[in-house]
Amino acid sequence: MTSYQTLEVARSGAVLQIRLNRPEVRNAFNGVLVEELQTAFGAADAADDVRVVLLSGNGKSFSAGADLSWMQEQAQLAEAENQRSAERMARMFLAIARCRKPVVASIHGHALGGGTGLTAAVDLAFCTEDCLFGLTEVKLGIVPAVISPFVMQKIGAGRARTLFLTGERFDGREAERIGLVQRAVAAEDLDGVVQAAVHELLGAGPCAVASAKSLIAAVDGLSLEAAIPVTSQWIAKLRSTPEAREGFAAFLGKRKPGWLL
Repeated sequence: MTSYQTLEVARSGAVLQIRLNRPEVRNAFNGVLVEELQTAFGAADAADDVRVVLLSGNGKSFSAGADLSWMQEQAQLAEAENQRSAERMARMFLAIARCRKPVVASIHGHALGGGTGLTAAVDLAFCTEDCLFGLTEVKLGIVPAVISPFVMQKIGAGRARTLFLTGERFDGREAERIGLVQRAVAAEDLDGVVQAAVHELLGAGPCAVASAKSLIAAVDGLSLEAAIPVTSQWIAKLRSTPEAREGFAAFLGKRKPGWLL
């Protein structure tokens, strides 16, 4: 298994746990963390025996965004190298969003800037009610450019407009209201709701889950009429797969499907 400087990566059955591990700086991003997250999610995507990825952060916070000392270093780079650095970060978020395995995030403490971006990039996010989110980049004289597509896809352009422009912070309850997270719960209940979601995902066909993620990307933005040939072909191919046949047979036979045995 790959050795990481800024992550703790461990297996628990079919669940791969990835923990941000820079607690001394509230798991803020630097170049190493960006590269290691992309590597870890690339490995998770390629691992046939991984069914779910669980993302969390060690210490008092999930992630406080970018490490300011690292950001100052980036500001001194020539524009071309500065852009390449930003592209590397964008591809890290893309590796999370496009991972074929469902990604669940357990969020506590602070999830600011890039931490909010991570929240938007995962499939299912759960947080504590008092968790603090914020697209605070304008307070530093910059904008949340790299994470903007992921945030806007999750909460919509209208809500993003206010948050991008004001840089205001908001708590877990508001994050749930605007759709950034699935649920905000008391701190003592967070592990329980996360594990319940993981349990539900493990009960689904692994190929079907991966296909569902791809389906969303393929259908998003299509008109209802334009979606018909895409969706009809999609289900026609899927219904004939071994996993689908096993799912139908297990249901009719009142037994567990093979992926649960």
